[in-house]
Amino acid sequence: MTGRVQIVVADDHPLFRGGVVLTLQEHGSFDVVAQAGSAEEAVAAVEAHMPDIALLDISMPGSGLEAASEIARRFPAVRIVMLTVSEADEDVIAALKAGARGYALKGVAADELTGILLNVAEGNSYVSPALAARVLAAMQDRSARRETDDEGLSEREVSILRLVATGQSNKEIARALDLQEKTVKHYMTNILQKLQVRNRVEAALKARDMGI
Repeated sequence: MTGRVQIVVADDHPLFRGGVVLTLQEHGSFDVVAQAGSAEEAVAAVEAHMPDIALLDISMPGSGLEAASEIARRFPAVRIVMLTVSEADEDVIAALKAGARGYALKGVAADELTGILLNVAEGNSYVSPALAARVLAAMQDRSARRETDDEGLSEREVSILRLVATGQSNKEIARALDLQEKTVKHYMTNILQKLQVRNRVEAALKARDMGI
């Protein structure tokens, strides 16, 4: 992209945030248009300045993931990069699902961080190689488990199981799906057998594990 990259930096640790801001300002390719210390402040800063990039910490008050999700929904042109200490697979996956285009760790060197941000500003994505390999493996494993768990359930049974997972009774499920209550009971018997669980509570827990 042409011109300087406008960026909002959000982190609840002023000393660390100040160091990041100084690094970006000294590089010469960035304009830090606002700083924030919470998710709410980050969203407000993005709304006020419409930067090219929002650089967010995951663990700041209000949740950086919540901020990322709202920014991605309301301001899709703004590219989101998470800068965090968390190496947890679930955090990486959640950040990407929330709309983040980059995920960098706080131990990254200054020149590497500026390179990542310039790369994202150009429209590319970034996840540190070690994390990317682990997350890809985790997602593939989760997908394989889901395929195995779902095997044998009909579309109707999945629909019923989804309602069971929300705590609905057979009568409520029957009303929702326009079925007879005895038909729902029949389906429930089959579902319990296929999932190898003893009752609807265990079925609901299994459904959540399966992502239903």
